[in-house]
Amino acid sequence: MPDGLQAYCRTCSAEYYKQRQEAKGRTVRAKVPVPSGHKRCPRCEEIKPHAEWEQNKTTSDGWSSYCRSCRTQLNRASYFKRKYGITETQREEMIAAQGGVCVICRQASAEHVDHDHQTGRVRGVLCFSCNAALGQFKDRPDVIRRAAAYVEGNLWNPTLVAQGVYRQPS
Repeated sequence: MPDGLQAYCRTCSAEYYKQRQEAKGRTVRAKVPVPSGHKRCPRCEEIKPHAEWEQNKTTSDGWSSYCRSCRTQLNRASYFKRKYGITETQREEMIAAQGGVCVICRQASAEHVDHDHQTGRVRGVLCFSCNAALGQFKDRPDVIRRAAAYVEGNLWNPTLVAQGVYRQPS
């Protein structure tokens, strides 16, 4: 209007907007009263104090869009999808298929996704130690075999051929 005011009050405008959006097949979030010093998370739909939010200077209210716990879940899901191309559900299914333990040592709980660094293909879910060991061996089977032989005592133990004569393994 020329005087800078709307023709309808806020309540009527909001109701009209809601009707138009619903006619297009969209939904409009209901306005929830939030006390001062709190914010409502659109994901978990809980009203939480500002202490449970990250500060974000780029938003109008100065707080992030989601509470800390929801942000953590979203970031974790995004990481698995971006890094390994799997969802958290697929990861949980892999762990369940392994019996909840590492497929190499069969003792520690499986927590870390293992993948082939050249193809990017996910091989399984390992414990921290086994995953780190494969990384240290640079995923080279020949080095891993030599390491196994060394641990078993076959690699450096000389074989007694005759009295005082030893043969070193090749």
